[in-house]
Amino acid sequence: MSVLAFDSARLISVTINGLANGAILAITALGFVLIYKATEVINFAQGQFLVVGAFMVYNANKTWGLPWPLALLVGIGSGVVLGLAIERLILRRMIGESTLSVIMVTIGLASALGGAALGVWGADGRPGPKFIPSGPVHLFGDVSVAANRFWAVGVAAAMLIAVGLFFRRSRHGVAMRAVADDQQAAMVQGISVNRIFAMAWALAGAAGAIGGVLLASIAGSYGLDMQAFAIYVFPVVILGGLDSVLGTVVGGVIVGLLVEYSKSYIHEFGGISPVSWSVILPFAALVAILLVKPYGLFGQARIERV
Repeated sequence: MSVLAFDSARLISVTINGLANGAILAITALGFVLIYKATEVINFAQGQFLVVGAFMVYNANKTWGLPWPLALLVGIGSGVVLGLAIERLILRRMIGESTLSVIMVTIGLASALGGAALGVWGADGRPGPKFIPSGPVHLFGDVSVAANRFWAVGVAAAMLIAVGLFFRRSRHGVAMRAVADDQQAAMVQGISVNRIFAMAWALAGAAGAIGGVLLASIAGSYGLDMQAFAIYVFPVVILGGLDSVLGTVVGGVIVGLLVEYSKSYIHEFGGISPVSWSVILPFAALVAILLVKPYGLFGQARIERV
């Protein structure tokens, strides 16, 4: 009975940790989806928004001595400015170019931002500010989970609800949906497509920064290892569907749980460590689901007539 209780406690703890990681991935992937819905650009630099936003919060709090509320605003504002700068200075000049060209530009941006972060902040992780409680929460029996995991899930839920209300109730949200459906028709109705594009990139930068702050607060370390976590954003958005906000939630849950379960329950097999399995399995699940649902679980099938 004691063995069963221990296993049950471990399973619950690992599951909640996976849901928390999935929530952070969903927040970051939300920016990816917003850009794709508005501009049909696949932004491979979304994970770098997470890294830059987190480091800017670190700088604002530890280096500049700002109180944590202002430090958070600096990090989110940095993500917004970075998104606007990329859209205005680079992506706007790519309008009319092939999809492959735009994808290569975003891949180059990801490499450039990663290199810039390495040059400015270095590769080693450093302890930084924690903005959410991290003490244990005792659920029942031997089951205990850090409070910051529940905070991550709560923040993600609040953000996703806010984005849903933004799309349905606000004038700018409706305009963004109109541009996503038909840019030409939206322009005829007097909607500024360039403004909507800029708004999408700004929101994506903010979402990435919030995800980075949550990740660093949970891990207790600010470092380039956050980029390794950000790589899971791509299976999340493709699993859920490139244009689906709901898909980011489902994709985040699937990937977050796969990562945690593989780290905790898969022992070394075939010379592959549990950490390596945690990278392999999300992408294996991605391939398996795309064989059945080529547009992702909630993506819209697009049929073009020539």
